[in-house]
Amino acid sequence: MNVVIRPAGEADIPLILALIHELADYEKLAHEVTATEDDLHESLFGSRPGAEVVIAERDGAVAGYALFFHNYSTFLCKRGLYLEDLFVRPVFRGKGIGKRLLAHLAGLAVERGCARFEWAVLDWNESAIGFYKSLGAEFMDSWTVMRVTGAALGRLAGK
Repeated sequence: MNVVIRPAGEADIPLILALIHELADYEKLAHEVTATEDDLHESLFGSRPGAEVVIAERDGAVAGYALFFHNYSTFLCKRGLYLEDLFVRPVFRGKGIGKRLLAHLAGLAVERGCARFEWAVLDWNESAIGFYKSLGAEFMDSWTVMRVTGAALGRLAGK
């Protein structure tokens, strides 16, 4: 099995958007995807890139991807690496692709001097939870994710 993990380039934008849609379908969140190719181009390759993507290929076929960005810990005064999306296409699952993607990102985190590598997982996704625990990941039980979006975000911003 020949697996290659490579940084995404601008030519990969249609592929990345397709993979985002596949992930959203899997997570039963397809109705929330509003991303366009133009949005992806600006956010990944524009004047202020907000995220990076790596693509996993097995024997030349696209097997999955990971989208990530840096966050920051004031307590540690160091950057962290935050994994937003990890997706392996169903036909490639159970073949070590997800582990290879995570190991690649862990390597980037170490190379970049990051203090930690974090992500969130949907509470119903028991197979992913078990997989992450097998890699040494720990639940952050004392933390709850908070989010402000849409009209509430506008109100908070005074707009």
